[in-house]
Amino acid sequence: MSKIANLILILPLLGFFTPTVIATEKISEISGKLIIFHAGSLAVPFKQICEEFNSHYPKVKIVREAAGSRICARKITDLNRSCDIIASADYTVIDTLLIPEYTEWNIKFASNEMVIAFREDSRRAGDINKDNWYDILLEKDIAFGRSDPNSDPCGYRVVLTIKLAEKFYNRPGLASRMLGKDRRYIRPKEVDLLALLEVGELDYIFIYRSVAEQHKLRIVVLPDEINLKKAEFADFYKSASVRITGKRKGTFITKTAAPIVYGITIPKNAPNRKAALAFLAFLLDTDRGGAILEKNGQTLMVPSPTETFDRIPNSLKTFALPIEKDRDGSIAKDKN
Repeated sequence: MSKIANLILILPLLGFFTPTVIATEKISEISGKLIIFHAGSLAVPFKQICEEFNSHYPKVKIVREAAGSRICARKITDLNRSCDIIASADYTVIDTLLIPEYTEWNIKFASNEMVIAFREDSRRAGDINKDNWYDILLEKDIAFGRSDPNSDPCGYRVVLTIKLAEKFYNRPGLASRMLGKDRRYIRPKEVDLLALLEVGELDYIFIYRSVAEQHKLRIVVLPDEINLKKAEFADFYKSASVRITGKRKGTFITKTAAPIVYGITIPKNAPNRKAALAFLAFLLDTDRGGAILEKNGQTLMVPSPTETFDRIPNSLKTFALPIEKDRDGSIAKDKN
């Protein structure tokens, strides 16, 4: 049973209103525009989740803007745009670009993995596999695409995956060769590459598995040691890093490879906080939004530990966990 359903069943026992009255009051109170900035890889499941949410809250007008997660954050920090929710394909985008000036907390809510997607008629489609993909992508007549590391987490995750591949396959120089090839096909976000693949301008693209499955593309499933999926390989992932733009213009940060984890928050200046809270409760519920995410190839991760647990709104705390600390007061290793 969902967390929301459990709450409705418990409230009458505590002397509150009946479930029918509560539901009616919630629906009548929540209205207006709800602005969501979200990662491009969330476009398909968020469209479905928004439609389902509107069937329960018909007075809410949802406006979605899909972009690279770092671009979404820059809309807030650089362009002074207002939104009610920001959902990032990398929770650390929220941590590094938005906390503490623009938001106070962050909930980790979904995972993914890197794959190589292609069409049935892509060149060498019948030959490519997890053991030879790098050789095929380096062939002169093969074109592959990736997204911009400074705009999109998928972009820097491609770089990290390729650097890990150099170590995993013991192929010195592989990363520099691959990252120097087909640079004209770098796009702001990973879903921008889909059209180029579909029309045949590209043979292969690096993309999240969920997006590839949503668009019914063939994929090369990469080894867990390089696909950024498994927490048990976190130590090996850390051996790869990439330099990307920082919080302010002209600054840079080093991004270290880690398992793929999505994050979500409500900015401090959200125009419609009430609707945003209702939407997140719906999205993160395992039987509602969470079920739609799972259907679209993304694993729901709630509740997950977060350093910002104390600052999460009380109505959403059920979807997160406090970070455990060791006896010396240091943060214990995040099991997710």
